Amino acid sequence: MEYIFPDFDKIVSRKEKEQRLKQKSKVIWFTGLSGSGKTTLATALERFLFTQGFLSQMLDGDNIRSGINSSLGFSKEDRIENIRRIAEISKLLINSGLICICAFVSPTEETRKIVRDIVGKDDFLEIFVSTPIDVCESRDTKGLYRKARAYEIKDFTGINAPFEIPQNAILSIDTTDKSVDECLKTLVNRLLSEISY
Repeated sequence: MEYIFPDFDKIVSRKEKEQRLKQKSKVIWFTGLSGSGKTTLATALERFLFTQGFLSQMLDGDNIRSGINSSLGFSKEDRIENIRRIAEISKLLINSGLICICAFVSPTEETRKIVRDIVGKDDFLEIFVSTPIDVCESRDTKGLYRKARAYEIKDFTGINAPFEIPQNAILSIDTTDKSVDECLKTLVNRLLSEISY
């Protein structure tokens, strides 16, 4: 590290990029159980923002785990490192003036604090997708709950590993009886003022 000398003062500033894009760059972080609706809502939000002229990038477990974090397993240490790397990527994206939309289980306050500390608390907008576990398990599109109950997956959040309710979320959404459009409207109402220039 003693040979690293970043020249941040010489590159185009985040503020200049935000001015060019006419948006405020933020990290919008969806957290919740598997099957709660995080990725569905994040995808819908990204599409809506694009139609409104915002430029964003979505990150979720599948596109990160199949690429930059493909070398990581699912031990506690690797899960923390997975989130740490995602936070660093998110920081690069918001420094580029982009809105970064993330959908990750991130089950503990410790892991979410890692992101908040790296990104900065003013740029970290945490959304708790609070759908109850019985609803999440009934959806089980990937068969993960079934495997966890059959002891084929260990330390699976909600079954044999805890999920800690977020203490700093700016919004909580239960997708049980709401359509994607209803949830999207709630999201947009809360987030537009945060990202509008």
